[in-house]
Amino acid sequence: MEMYDRIITHNDMDGVVSAAICSYVFHVEDIRFAGPNAIIKGEISTSERDIVCDLPYPLLCGLWFDHHEGNVQDLQYRDIDLEEIAGRFSPRDSCSRVVYEYCSDTGIYLPPYCEGTVEETDIIDSFNYRSVEEWRRETPGKLVDYFLKAGSPTLREKHRSMRELVLWVRGLPLHEVADLPAVREGVERYKGEEGRMLTLIQDDSFFLPDDQRKEIIIIDLTRHHRRPQIIKNLAFILYPQASAALEIHSLYDRGVKTTNLGFSIALSFILNHHEHKKDLGEIMRELNIGDGHRGASAGTLYANSKAQMLKRKEEVVQGIYKLWAAQG
Repeated sequence: MEMYDRIITHNDMDGVVSAAICSYVFHVEDIRFAGPNAIIKGEISTSERDIVCDLPYPLLCGLWFDHHEGNVQDLQYRDIDLEEIAGRFSPRDSCSRVVYEYCSDTGIYLPPYCEGTVEETDIIDSFNYRSVEEWRRETPGKLVDYFLKAGSPTLREKHRSMRELVLWVRGLPLHEVADLPAVREGVERYKGEEGRMLTLIQDDSFFLPDDQRKEIIIIDLTRHHRRPQIIKNLAFILYPQASAALEIHSLYDRGVKTTNLGFSIALSFILNHHEHKKDLGEIMRELNIGDGHRGASAGTLYANSKAQMLKRKEEVVQGIYKLWAAQG
């Protein structure tokens, strides 16, 4: 078996579980967390000794695991042959499912509890719920996800707790991870923060005038001097008729607010009741600002001035709605 030194993974539940499986299989405990833009911009140098999970393919790595279709399109633009990349890509519900199936298909042993962990991660990452009640049910996976979403004093402290979580998920079933004192404390901290997030969402959300059926709830956080931390899917509690939630937030450079914006959008569980043609990743790719998969996507808008930012923000929001409406 090849030797690897580090795992670079997405900073969410799917990234944690993907890293936990890779850590178990390849005996790697050096974990680094990143968002897609850090890879796209080359902010993290990589080598053939790195395993990259749930992120765009970097310039170089030893193994790559992913499930975002737009990242395959990016390989085509870069004239990179997917078949020549070690690891696996598959448009599954989660990257952890891709890693799990890679191990299963290549005869690598995984503890039996990994199957249940991946099953819960599939649901969480694809937001595959049928009702508010099902979504809010406190399964072990949801509790671990609450722990991940709880605030931390610093980014360093956040990443330290996430690295600990990778090792816990690597060695224990999810119900035992959820019962650890540190996880229980984080869950309670998250629950205390949730009321504040709901108030922020209510204050900063609206529907476009053209959106007469009120399908996309827009949460515009750009008025704030510091980016408020919210979970945009909480909007579906306040607006249960909405089919998607779109968050817009300012981007910061070393703590200073810039004129660049981040967009992220997710489908509501109400669309899980019937067949639909919505594909949020395709919307971001059509606008050429980002990527994602059918149920969730994100993008970045760059602007040189406040006036340009305001103009382009309106264009992007209108573009998202028009593409959404055209998908039927």
